[in-house]
Amino acid sequence: MARVAVVTGGTRGIGAAISTELKKAGYKVAATYAGNDEAAKKFKNEHGVNVYKFDVADFNACKAVLEQVVKDLGPVDVLVNNAGITRDGTMKRMGRDMWDAVVDTNLGSCYNMCKLVWDGMNERGFGRIVNIGSINGQAGQYGQVNYAAAKSGIHGFTKALAQEGASKNITVNAIAPGYIDTDMVAAVPPNVLEKIVAKIPAGRLGKATEIARGVLFLVADDAGFVTGSTLSINGGQHMY
Repeated sequence: MARVAVVTGGTRGIGAAISTELKKAGYKVAATYAGNDEAAKKFKNEHGVNVYKFDVADFNACKAVLEQVVKDLGPVDVLVNNAGITRDGTMKRMGRDMWDAVVDTNLGSCYNMCKLVWDGMNERGFGRIVNIGSINGQAGQYGQVNYAAAKSGIHGFTKALAQEGASKNITVNAIAPGYIDTDMVAAVPPNVLEKIVAKIPAGRLGKATEIARGVLFLVADDAGFVTGSTLSINGGQHMY
């Protein structure tokens, strides 16, 4: 029987690549999104992936949607916590609302989603969780104290939760992407992006499919001895 995978932020960018590659590999995929109905509808029609709209920072909303996913597809075996937002600004200009929004969405959602699938994974003796961190959670980034803190928190969250799940065949790993060719990176001013690429030894931006390949490796049934790890996919920009 095909395993059920939930990918948060799974209809655009890196998340869309993860969702489609999981589906190609035979998983039953539920892709979640926050607000872009048009993009989600297009994604569903093109790839035949179930989509669910809710706020991953809202615990009760997560609970309701995961209950629906179980009804639609079955118990969740694989969880990819990919949803994330940015609200960039220097400390001088960063309001508490900007801090809360990023930490609640990027890090709080990992707690929400993991908490809600954890008991079932323990009962069934199988689970694969992959949390999408960031190179900026490892190295920091000017004007992103909220984003860097949240992503760094994901790496610590991963290492701690991995220790709780290991004896039950539940692996918890993270991927730290570098700069990937997505809409988020496309929004960076060209002169700034040029400087970023110049610092990448590979000499280019990464591809979303390259992150998806990392996810496929980590969620495989036979990857049970890999847990608590952070896989950096960044073209050699930061070696951590």
